[in-house]
Amino acid sequence: MSRRAGQRVCTADEAVAEIPSDVTLATGGFVGAAHPEALTAALERRFLETGGPRNLTLLFGAGQGDGKQRGLNHLAHAGLLKRVIAGHLGLAPKIGRMALDGTIEACNLPQGVLCQLLRDIAAGRPGLVTHVGLDTFVDPRHGGGRLNERTPPGFVERIELRGREWLFYPTFPIHVGLIRATAADPFGNLVMDEEALLGEGLPIAQAVRNSRGLLIAQVKRLLDKPVRPVHVRVPGVLVDRIVVAEPEHHQLTFAEADNPAYYSAIGDAAPDASRKTTLLRRIIGSRACDELTPGTLVNLGIGMPEAIAEIAGERQLLETVTLTLESGPIGGRPAGGLSFGASAYPQAIIDQPAMFDLYDGGGLDFAALGAAQVDAQGNVNVSKFHDRLAGSGGFINISQSTRRLVFCGSLTSCGLEVSVAGGRLQIDREGSERKFVEQVEQVTFSGRRARESGCDVLYVTERAVFRLNSDGLELIEVAPGIDVQRDVLPQLGFAPKVGAVREWPPRVLADALAFRD
Repeated sequence: MSRRAGQRVCTADEAVAEIPSDVTLATGGFVGAAHPEALTAALERRFLETGGPRNLTLLFGAGQGDGKQRGLNHLAHAGLLKRVIAGHLGLAPKIGRMALDGTIEACNLPQGVLCQLLRDIAAGRPGLVTHVGLDTFVDPRHGGGRLNERTPPGFVERIELRGREWLFYPTFPIHVGLIRATAADPFGNLVMDEEALLGEGLPIAQAVRNSRGLLIAQVKRLLDKPVRPVHVRVPGVLVDRIVVAEPEHHQLTFAEADNPAYYSAIGDAAPDASRKTTLLRRIIGSRACDELTPGTLVNLGIGMPEAIAEIAGERQLLETVTLTLESGPIGGRPAGGLSFGASAYPQAIIDQPAMFDLYDGGGLDFAALGAAQVDAQGNVNVSKFHDRLAGSGGFINISQSTRRLVFCGSLTSCGLEVSVAGGRLQIDREGSERKFVEQVEQVTFSGRRARESGCDVLYVTERAVFRLNSDGLELIEVAPGIDVQRDVLPQLGFAPKVGAVREWPPRVLADALAFRD
């Protein structure tokens, strides 16, 4: 390393010791991919040993964690955090619990908005103007994304511009940034050639630089020679400290230490052997897969929609459609579980803000997303229900801007068991909790807004398919073996429109049974 770059290399403990109290901290990553685990672990260690830093405002877009101890769960300590501005909290449940309990101020904003906002902060603009979030819980008329009464308003405003209503998200300084890359060259330039995604590393670095802050980069190795300029993802002039992480703190994802398929262009995108496939998921995925059409640009969400990629691969449809992820991969086969955000043998990987630019402007032809609750007006809730807080993630960006939508989820939950015999679906045990309710607890997707925009929306369950029309939900399809009066209507919290209900194709259940673990 050159003298200038060499002076920036230090341990994780030395780097985080420079983080002051009462500042705003931004972290990069998506689940476990590109998350600087060595740095967040070191920050937790410092706080537990010294009691500092204190009263941090934590900003992050994608969920970063394993649902247990890793990722941003390291930072879930009263006193360390004062406020959280987050896109998704489901994988950092310790922070989510602090938000629900009112231990900290907490605001949930769309993931795409937050990663794009970093660019506006870097550019010194007053804020981000977008349609994303209108008529959802993020809209100031419906709470402004605030997660508890302790949280002050002001994170988002509703404005009128050129005869249309928009949401305005104000900017604020970012004082500290924690990012991750594969390697640093003698100039401190960062490359990400062995990462599953690029994330928002450059926008964080630029926002921190122009806020006169501190940028700490985690890498897995140092290079002896400068890299080609076009390969640099974050210029060394933006990097203040460089930390070489131990291998256990620089896994490719939280599920896999390494997987060259996620950053390689050549290969057969084979099924992910780590997926926990169930018959229920495969039935929903198989029926939803019927909605894929050749030549379309597609996004598949986490959870139930992951099965669509599995079925599409088995039907050899991946050559006819292009799957994308909001994290940046284009093409290939999306990974699941704690590797979600990566894609096997993608055609390209772009940064996360750029992907949301594509999504927000209507670039997606089709998206399949999960659904925790659905109501009579077609509203969907995935963000907060009962005492569980997940957050919206990229769901609002995707669902408000895509031409055709399929929401995937079981009709009931908590104990639902199904089987297939003789080509007919059987409900062996009904779930104890309804998911189709009279009114959702929180509006993450607005059915009314979708109707006004002319979006084509389906709701696919393991036994029935509904369509959004001008009056709300209409039951249009059931699986073979399902009786509408016995198996569907009694499990709804409302009365949908019921017209000529057809039976879905036999191959849906046949494909669901094939290749199942």
